[in-house]
Amino acid sequence: MCVFWLGSSPVSDRLPPPSIRGVSFSPPRHFPSALSFDLQSGALASDDALIFNAPETTTPSAAPAAPLAPAPLRYDRLVLPGDFPDPTIACIDGVYWASATSAEWGAVFPLFKSHDLVNWELVSHVFPDRLPAWCDSNFWAPEIFHENGKTYVYYTARKKGGVLSVAVASADRPEGPYTDHGPLVGEQAGSIDGFPIRDEHGVLHLVWKNDGNSRGEETPIWAQRINEKTLKLTGKRVELFRNDAPWEGTLVEGSAIVRHLDYFYMFYAGNACCGKYCTYAGGVARARSLMGPWEKCPQNPILTDNATWKCPGHGTVAEKDGRWFLLHHAYHVNSHEFVGRQGILSEFRWNAEGWPEFENNSPQAEALTDVTTLNVDEHFGGPELDLNWLWPVGHKPETELRNEQLHLTASAQRLGSIVARRTYAATYKAATTIDFAALPPGTFGGIGAIGDPYNALALVAGDGVLQLWHVKSGKRNVVTQVWLEGCDTLTLRIEAWGGQRYRFAYSTDGATWQPMPLDSFAINGTYLPPWDRGIRLGLIAYGDESTSVAFNHFALRNQR
Repeated sequence: MCVFWLGSSPVSDRLPPPSIRGVSFSPPRHFPSALSFDLQSGALASDDALIFNAPETTTPSAAPAAPLAPAPLRYDRLVLPGDFPDPTIACIDGVYWASATSAEWGAVFPLFKSHDLVNWELVSHVFPDRLPAWCDSNFWAPEIFHENGKTYVYYTARKKGGVLSVAVASADRPEGPYTDHGPLVGEQAGSIDGFPIRDEHGVLHLVWKNDGNSRGEETPIWAQRINEKTLKLTGKRVELFRNDAPWEGTLVEGSAIVRHLDYFYMFYAGNACCGKYCTYAGGVARARSLMGPWEKCPQNPILTDNATWKCPGHGTVAEKDGRWFLLHHAYHVNSHEFVGRQGILSEFRWNAEGWPEFENNSPQAEALTDVTTLNVDEHFGGPELDLNWLWPVGHKPETELRNEQLHLTASAQRLGSIVARRTYAATYKAATTIDFAALPPGTFGGIGAIGDPYNALALVAGDGVLQLWHVKSGKRNVVTQVWLEGCDTLTLRIEAWGGQRYRFAYSTDGATWQPMPLDSFAINGTYLPPWDRGIRLGLIAYGDESTSVAFNHFALRNQR
């Protein structure tokens, strides 16, 4: 029999009980060993295939007197749910490929493929294991470029101890493996958002943003020729334009250029990209020559907020069957910075003046009506972790899957070793079961809501005690603890409401839940998301590197 007794310590950032109409968050009376608990009724979908299937949208109509042709498929939809900022898209041999910013989570730059622009499969990463030798952070804004049987990914990263730079990697196949060729440009203010494009004479150029806003300066968009043999810049750079319109605020960035009829069209973004107070929007400019002069659209911004999506922008153009699309990111109003910027496909048309127009000047994608399709049940039965698992960039932990358990090697650095999953909603439950009796002395295992390794709320067990950790700016405080005896396995659970309020519970028998004792109903987690990322749900192993933690299962149940 497992025996427990309680202890607690004070912590700030407490909140009163939430009042959310029509939603019950009481723990279930029975919690079976399969972890098949639910926030709402309905069958649970597995994500083992790693395929995001977006819901199809049809146009209702009255019954016609005679058969009518079916309405055209509406492509406006959420296609990359979760935190996938700055997405890129390219059509290679009839297959669409996409990637997005990884920021501070590995593996770096996910690679998705699709045959229809709607259903996307995660198949690999540009840098699945090791980072390029020259850089260590800020893995932003990849751009996929394919020519003559070769695939290139231009990307942003920060030099070790240095500045933000634009670099390039190449592969013989879109899925890789990729060879890195290092940085092309890194100005003192930083260089980001590289985009390759051939000019009207067929000469390859790199277009990028000077990150002057990081120093309170303007942000010119530059273009410079690429030496195709050395993959280095050559010749003189030319300024295409900079932020000079009121709506653009402190910056223009995220250039994506397409040639249509007699013009080059540059889709770009302006103003503040990220976080609760973002003001991002999308604009477009055009020129008959790549080197200009460039004319900004009089109707800018052409892509703005609506009641469902906030701060849309930074994307790449795709064409299918004569229809035009921008794959870009935006925050969903219900989850915002707690989930992050999600990948949306928005269709546009060319107007009589030759400018692109989005319907209602905003994303028309519907919110995902059934977030339970993104529920997760991970039993660790395969040969290795699937591609959806993440880790802090540069700190890939040692993992082994055997006997339907994940064995995660511990670390005493920061929060410990972490493997994590993206979140898809701001209200959810997540749980894991650990082999509590097998934990070595001084080793703790558990589950956490993680902004980064310096900011987290985690429920961890070890040395006969269960502790709730409040980690903020790298400082760890034990909020409360429960002493345990005689437990073989221990199931730990996180409940989140709106990304802001968190409660924690545990089960010693797989049937009943005990809440962690708190002085208030929930803990405030509004501090968790970094400025540019959503929250991850992580499994944690803290302790000496010679030890490990065994996890039996991981489950995520999305509510809204």
